[in-house]
Amino acid sequence: MNGPDRAPYRLAQQAVLLASPARGDAAGDPNRSLLASLVAGQSAGFGCLPADLGLGPEDHARLLAEYFPGARLAIVNRPAIVIPEWEDLYKLLADECDRALPSAAWMSRIVATACAGSDHLWQDLGLSSRDQLSALMRVNFPGLAESNSGDMKWKKFLYRQVCSREGIYVCPAPSCGVCADFAKCFGPEN
Repeated sequence: MNGPDRAPYRLAQQAVLLASPARGDAAGDPNRSLLASLVAGQSAGFGCLPADLGLGPEDHARLLAEYFPGARLAIVNRPAIVIPEWEDLYKLLADECDRALPSAAWMSRIVATACAGSDHLWQDLGLSSRDQLSALMRVNFPGLAESNSGDMKWKKFLYRQVCSREGIYVCPAPSCGVCADFAKCFGPEN
């Protein structure tokens, strides 16, 4: 399936997923609709996530069984893109995730895996908009979401957080407001 025909497919798949009754605590989980969007986006061929969303086969099967039991959909079989900074990104996200929300640990792995893509993070996740990504970040990583007060593009923001944890400062300007690349970090996303 190619081109714009994929967007209606994604919406239809998301509706199928959300129509299946979740089990236990998954029904009230604020991540349920976000997870449905991620799974549907992957199924429609959006983003860079592998078939298991970066969770591994066991956790991926558990996610589907608890959140979308009985739902059947095609999965795009592509390998994960391996990046050397995955562990650092994952550690940042895992340290910052909302521990009261069990699915936030999954989101840590999913987001770290999607950072390997070459598009904006919301696109690499297979989401339909940056607003969905901002919601995902607010729900799962409230401290990081609050820290991104300037609305920096999420992937740039996460990499900047990883670098600052390591004491690495590669930005040429002393602050974002005076940087020549300001529009690249804070400009609109297409």
